[in-house]
Amino acid sequence: MMRKKTLHRFDYYVLLFFALSFIGWVWEVALYFCTSHAFINRGVYRGPYLPIYGAGGILLSLLLRSLGRRPPVVFLLSALICSVLEYLTSYFLEFLWGIRWWDYSGHTLNLHGRVCLLGAMVFGLGGTALVCVLLPFYDKIYPRIPEKWRIVICLLLLGIFVADATYCAVRPNTGMGITG
Repeated sequence: MMRKKTLHRFDYYVLLFFALSFIGWVWEVALYFCTSHAFINRGVYRGPYLPIYGAGGILLSLLLRSLGRRPPVVFLLSALICSVLEYLTSYFLEFLWGIRWWDYSGHTLNLHGRVCLLGAMVFGLGGTALVCVLLPFYDKIYPRIPEKWRIVICLLLLGIFVADATYCAVRPNTGMGITG
């Protein structure tokens, strides 16, 4: 049986992007806190979000949603897709600012220190959780938010993000514990 592909409104993806960017930020800050015992705002931007997680989540949502009942396939494809995204993002950030925000050179099976096997496995697990659990949950709560509020929240988040991105284009977040 072929499932009908669902296209969502722009605000659906904006809210999903920021939710996943925030979850990624919480993950990175918590991970760093557990390993280094310090609170560090990870990433290029100042706000509590890591856009690579939002972009990766949107990409997985668009590419893998129809595979939600095949977790092993979702795991493998998520690991691959997110590793490619992480590699390209690392390369782009280093090209743009001459700074490495992460370096996996000390990890097993790394590729130029930009990606590693452990990271790919974590992305596989995260992508599987996203496609098989979080997206179905999000699809249930999204319509419960009144349209007016969705639009207001989107405009507010986008405004803050554009201001942050504009500022960080000149002064990226490069403090202690942020760059690799």
